[in-house]
Amino acid sequence: MWPLGALFALALVTPSIADTPANCTFEDIAGTWNFYEGLPVGDETISCPDHNAFDKKFSVLLEYPDTAQDMFGNLGTWTIIYNQGFEVRIMGRVYFAFSDYSTSASGEVTSLCHQTRVGWTHDVTGHNWACFRGHKTGVTAAPSKHMMVREASDKVMHKNSREIIKYINGGDFGWKAAFYPEHERFTRKEMQRRSGGHLSRVYGLTSRGDRYTTVSEQLEMDRLPREWDWRNVDGVNYVSPVRNQGACGSCYAFASMGALEARVRILTNNTRRSVFSPQDIVSCSEFSQGCSGGFPYLIAGKYGMDYGVVVEACNPYMGKDTENCTTDETCRRVYTYHYKYVGDHDTIITPIITIITATTIPGFFGGCSELGMMRTLVKKGPLPVGFEVYPDFQSYKGGIYRHVTETRQFGFDPLELTNHAVLLVGYGVENGKKYWIVKNSWGEGWGEKGFFRIERGNDMCGFESMAVDFDVSPY
Repeated sequence: MWPLGALFALALVTPSIADTPANCTFEDIAGTWNFYEGLPVGDETISCPDHNAFDKKFSVLLEYPDTAQDMFGNLGTWTIIYNQGFEVRIMGRVYFAFSDYSTSASGEVTSLCHQTRVGWTHDVTGHNWACFRGHKTGVTAAPSKHMMVREASDKVMHKNSREIIKYINGGDFGWKAAFYPEHERFTRKEMQRRSGGHLSRVYGLTSRGDRYTTVSEQLEMDRLPREWDWRNVDGVNYVSPVRNQGACGSCYAFASMGALEARVRILTNNTRRSVFSPQDIVSCSEFSQGCSGGFPYLIAGKYGMDYGVVVEACNPYMGKDTENCTTDETCRRVYTYHYKYVGDHDTIITPIITIITATTIPGFFGGCSELGMMRTLVKKGPLPVGFEVYPDFQSYKGGIYRHVTETRQFGFDPLELTNHAVLLVGYGVENGKKYWIVKNSWGEGWGEKGFFRIERGNDMCGFESMAVDFDVSPY
């Protein structure tokens, strides 16, 4: 099992998919905060980044693992969102803000984790919107600094590595690589965005490696189907077609929309087969950064609940940023609710002084597991998942993927290490090796007709670290 320090070290080393360069840990955020809130008289059209009027102040204590308590003793929950911000739910209201930062002319980023950028708040029904900002009390530690990762060149064309393809295909790694000519039509910048974005660089390794499985977890795992695939449940396919995100860093939008599409098909017994618009997310969501990236938690979850999503025809995919929101305002929207990170561990061992006790953990960032993902996948439907993409993944053709190359072996630019969002649709076992079945957004010509399989049970490339669950109203 994972002790407290190791469990939340994940918050330090896990990459961000979004275009906000702050890098804040669980320990940076946990503690007592003062929230300064405006009058709750707005709606979802409120513009919070430009808001300056705050009329109300209250305090809230954020504690391990996800407990929030206000100044009156009322209890709620909270979660960090990658290393970029946090969300608090308390007293019938939801608060979300990105962590603050500053950037020097030389590109040095100072993460101001003790305060937030101006964020959004509303009640749990999605009404009575206001803006707020937060400031952590009693902070004495110096702000952390790091250099902003440069975006790859938009003039140099990407080149497939025949050397790495030969190395993989010449070994016994369980998967095969291929040369994809279409990749060489992208610049390095475009290929970097296609894989997650230049600011999704890792600040360390994401994978937690093998995790001890308790007896109770193994018993529950044994009760689940040995294999599962939402593309074929009693002969019925509930997964929407594979799409191609192109050179835009919109993988988070495609993974989120693919999850909603599948959940709607499941709930309606495939009578509603909508395809939702990733361009609506790229062009219109203040919770993401367009073609520079975003978070499935904030799209499949928060944006889906606060604003809803529209079908593809309401804003056809262009694969580029737009100056204004280009969605047809007359279109009907489909909404999500009850969103959370997958993290329902039955027994995470927590050290308390000298006593080891079992703690029940609700869904929050940092508490994910193989069992939690399997359970949610079978009971609810496909899940948007984030994982670390290495250069060898770009050449995947088939088999059960595991990362087998080091960048230093082949001289790759380390900026190519990115975090990619995809859609988990199933799992299985082949020759005793467990794997996940995953839908990518690089077109049907890549991988196994647009899908790939990746090793299961060892958090390969951080794949079992950050999955998002939600409910959807299809009507």
